[in-house]
Amino acid sequence: MANKIAKDGAPPTIVFLSDPDHRVIDRYGLYNPAGRGWPHPATFVIDRQGIVRWKFVETDFRVRASNEQILKALATVR
Repeated sequence: MANKIAKDGAPPTIVFLSDPDHRVIDRYGLYNPAGRGWPHPATFVIDRQGIVRWKFVETDFRVRASNEQILKALATVR
């Protein structure tokens, strides 16, 4: 299928990852048994050393971290 994200022909700047065996989902505790393959929604702030400095995990897919919460968490990472 042709790239429909960018109309200018440039490739997307987002990296898409797949976790079909949910190794990462399980490692971060995001497995959702009722989600039919979808993990619990989460946002992580990870520093340059790979340490999780902040996380927001919610079982209700309609509840997400706010931009303000994420920006505040990012400001604490050096």
